[in-house]
Amino acid sequence: MANAPPSNSKGQRRREALTLAAAQLFWQRGYGATSIADVASVADVPLGNVYYYFKTKAEMADAVAQLFVQQTEALIEEVEAEAGTPRQALRLAIQRLKSTQDDRVTYGCPIAAASHEFLQSAPDASKKAAQSFSLLAEFLARNLTAAGHRPSVSLARARALLCEWQGGIALAHSLGDKQILSEAMARMERMAMQG
Repeated sequence: MANAPPSNSKGQRRREALTLAAAQLFWQRGYGATSIADVASVADVPLGNVYYYFKTKAEMADAVAQLFVQQTEALIEEVEAEAGTPRQALRLAIQRLKSTQDDRVTYGCPIAAASHEFLQSAPDASKKAAQSFSLLAEFLARNLTAAGHRPSVSLARARALLCEWQGGIALAHSLGDKQILSEAMARMERMAMQG
């Protein structure tokens, strides 16, 4: 486990900068191709100081996975606060996911990449990153149920929505074609509003 960051705000800012830099580099370059020195450079933190916050790259992976979970929780909280009905919540969630599609065409899905790439050397971080998908599936299923679907149907439809999103990202990224992801997002919207 990583040492706790110092209580002062500079220490917390450095840890956050390292985590954000690691998330960016792991996504854009890949976990295996990114060194701790690369992360330190992007975060503008002296390499020797990095080890105060993270003793290993696996600990960085864990912090990145936790960041993804926190971002997913924040997205869900924002949508729930803004939406007046379950259908509005579904629509807003898909719009939020849609707003990130350009980067996902270029680099793929950071959560899927982390879940896959962390698996061998940081399995706990891999599982933690995958929690983001579980949180999204639960949120979608809850709102589908509130919109009138049976719970078993809601969960299956929520998973289908995530499969559409992730499949669209994977194919659009592989082929470098944004239209593929746009089409997948349109299908997601239709699926979410059906019935």
